[in-house]
Amino acid sequence: MPAHSYSDLLRALKKGELPPALYLHGSAEILKDEAVQSIVGTALDAAARELNFEQRGMADLDPESLHTLLETLPMFGGRRVVVLRGVEVLKKKPRLHEVLLAALARKHEDTLLILIETASVKDEWDKKRQPDPDLVRLTYSVSADELSPERTVGWLRHRGEAAGVTFAEGAAEHLAQSVGNDLSTLRSEIDKLSSLGSEKAVTIRQVEDIVGVRHGETANDWRNAVLEDDPAKALRLLGPVLMQRDSSGVKLVGMLGTALVGVSVARARLDRGERGGAIASGLIGLFKQARLWMISDWTGTARRWVEVAPNWPPARLRAALRATLAADQALKETRISDERDVLTDLVLALAAPKAAPGVSARPDTAAHGRTPAGV
Repeated sequence: MPAHSYSDLLRALKKGELPPALYLHGSAEILKDEAVQSIVGTALDAAARELNFEQRGMADLDPESLHTLLETLPMFGGRRVVVLRGVEVLKKKPRLHEVLLAALARKHEDTLLILIETASVKDEWDKKRQPDPDLVRLTYSVSADELSPERTVGWLRHRGEAAGVTFAEGAAEHLAQSVGNDLSTLRSEIDKLSSLGSEKAVTIRQVEDIVGVRHGETANDWRNAVLEDDPAKALRLLGPVLMQRDSSGVKLVGMLGTALVGVSVARARLDRGERGGAIASGLIGLFKQARLWMISDWTGTARRWVEVAPNWPPARLRAALRATLAADQALKETRISDERDVLTDLVLALAAPKAAPGVSARPDTAAHGRTPAGV
């Protein structure tokens, strides 16, 4: 059967529909663990869990022990739940693979089997690993991938409620923008907020104190200031943004380069006479296709890029992309010690002529067209 989305699984569980065999793959390990917890909690009460729940690693099994595990009947009737982790080893164990496929083909209604494929490094997932086609065919297959920015905020609220944390207006959004869309890191931040023990909704100020990022001073705010021709604001934000956890000049330049490519797409489509709403929708489609999880608020970002596109004609965009590439190369040179200087030069190089007069540049820099230092 075709692969389902994680949302499909949640809707099925909400209806009380438990497939006899579930195959979880994809890059989001936390979503897989949450799915297992939800399924086990729905399928078995606490007493039955002691008798009819087993969790094993596929690497620890041989064909005989796997066969026994899958053919064992539930105690006192009812249903068994068996969780098998690490099913990616089946590619190297053909006999074990055969035993599992044979069991799936028999479709034991009294055993709910959950197969979990562990993701490798995220960057390598799409390139090197695909779900097992036989398992996809014989199970309810679910792709548990990273969430879109909008769904991440929804997950934050849901996860927070489970931990006794509610968010005031804008607080969950600021947490996601400050930390990023990595669910493991966000879960750690929720645990910190939960430890406060307050029954009141968590405010933006409290999130600022926990993550060390002030509202309006995120990497996204810096990128937006550059795109919106506000170099004074972009230069002011460089200091606090670079001091944040996991921030770096290379990361900021990468974000800006991605944005410039997106604005280039928007500008090209505007020049072809397309309407802004259709262009924004197309950009969101590209975000999903490229899995640009680092972009927070896909809808807002797409609209913003369409809005600034008229101020970025093709010649300016080409020059900006060249300057951004040069800055990236400069930052990766071991002899470059001050990334703030490189980024300052980049901001000034990208500033539109009309925006430059209000910027106080260092004596040795021009307000427009300068190559970043170290290149």
